[in-house]
Amino acid sequence: MDRIFDLAIIGGGVNGCGIARDAAGRGNSVFLCEMNDLASGTSSWSTKLVHGGLRYLEYYEFRLVREALIEREILWQIAPHIIRPLRFVLPHHDGLRPAWLLRLGLFLYDHIGGRNLLPPTRTVDLTRDEVGQPLAPNRFVKGFEYSDCFVDDARLVILTARDAADRGAEIRTRSRAVEIKQADGIWHVTTENSVSGERSSISARVLVNAGGPWVEQVLASGAGVNARAKVRLVQGSHIVVPKLYSHDRAYMFQNSDGRIVFAIPYQDDFTLIGTTDRDFVGDPSKVTASSEEIKYLCNSVSEYLAKPVRPEDVVWTYAGVRPLYDDGASEAKAATRDYVFELDTPGGAPLLSIYGGKITTYRRLAEEALERLSPYLHSAKAREGWTGKSPLPGGDLDVSAVAAMAAELQRNYSFLTPLHANRLVHAYGTRAVKLLGTAKSMADLGQSFGATLTEKEIKYLMSQEWALTAEDIVWRRSKLGLRLSADQIAAIDAWIAANTGSVQGLREARGRS
Repeated sequence: MDRIFDLAIIGGGVNGCGIARDAAGRGNSVFLCEMNDLASGTSSWSTKLVHGGLRYLEYYEFRLVREALIEREILWQIAPHIIRPLRFVLPHHDGLRPAWLLRLGLFLYDHIGGRNLLPPTRTVDLTRDEVGQPLAPNRFVKGFEYSDCFVDDARLVILTARDAADRGAEIRTRSRAVEIKQADGIWHVTTENSVSGERSSISARVLVNAGGPWVEQVLASGAGVNARAKVRLVQGSHIVVPKLYSHDRAYMFQNSDGRIVFAIPYQDDFTLIGTTDRDFVGDPSKVTASSEEIKYLCNSVSEYLAKPVRPEDVVWTYAGVRPLYDDGASEAKAATRDYVFELDTPGGAPLLSIYGGKITTYRRLAEEALERLSPYLHSAKAREGWTGKSPLPGGDLDVSAVAAMAAELQRNYSFLTPLHANRLVHAYGTRAVKLLGTAKSMADLGQSFGATLTEKEIKYLMSQEWALTAEDIVWRRSKLGLRLSADQIAAIDAWIAANTGSVQGLREARGRS
């Protein structure tokens, strides 16, 4: 190719897509390749929280916590359809952290991060308040209720990529970077399509390695750089069980081993429980929740709940590998969640590798990455800070207007059930109208695949959001896999196989627009 991109990014997780969006919005030409689907690695296996990280205060990570607390409300305001406020109940457990320490930590949490929209911490009488009802009787008297936010993590990544593409970035999924080399101060990246096996090459002035757990493998694929920073792979596993209680608050439970476990209302009918923290060795793409981890999570929440949770209650598990910066901490739970950059200029061509980070701080990470690269990018300073003001696709509505928009969607498309309209608004925001188009009935949405998923939505996801398989659709762009049978999911793949010729061209055209 004769064209030379300003910036090439390897890795389609939250950090890679965040940098692509910010760079494209500042006028840079951007190329991003991802070896699998967007958000198919660490970014879709999080605890689904946009949060300051209350427990990181114990490790004196004040800078990280402050930055993350500030980002909470910024992200909520640019994506109110996929991010929502969530109240967390922290029961005081005799024999663990004293109540004064919890109160002090929550005071800092409320005040160091510029909280404006989220309600403050309150003390809760667990013997009288409804949030005490699911807890083991006569064991927990006092608790604290504080604010954070819940996020659809995979959709955050995909909408960030969509916005980058809308601003001119070329997003190429199922494309592994198989060779990286440089000549005359220019990077040359060869990618291989995992579906077709086809190889192609691009050139770029600047290269960003956002490979996540694979950051060091990317460096080994010919970049000519010996990594100084080291990645520490830490496994985090989660379980999903049928809904454990009726109210809308989450719980943060302290364990005697010093860790904490969350129990979070999930997808209306379920409760999400996680996470574990343990060092991981092996192929990050093969990580699964072990029986020991499942038992650990069940035991952790059962310590607090009136009705115990058993491994046989689990309806779904997922596990991810966090690519943390190796700061030499002795325990995985203590390893820093902050991010570290390593900038090299072998032969004069800049290469920025990213270690660590968390969902909440991805936007700031992207800004700092472009600041590091500003000497090499002609537009790096232009529109600095714009990503905190411009909404993500579908997010151009007030944080208080999501419920009203669901009602309006149902009025305008009277054939939708309240459940269907609500799901579409929480996935697509204002772009739900673009998905539904001129439909006047359910029949106009084409074949129904169950759980409100229709042919029209599948076509939209393939043309607008790089979906290629049923897994992409039911486990990343939605969580409908929790409601669909194996046969129903197989029917989606069968439909895609039969119709892929009619939508594949659209997908590629939109992905490169």
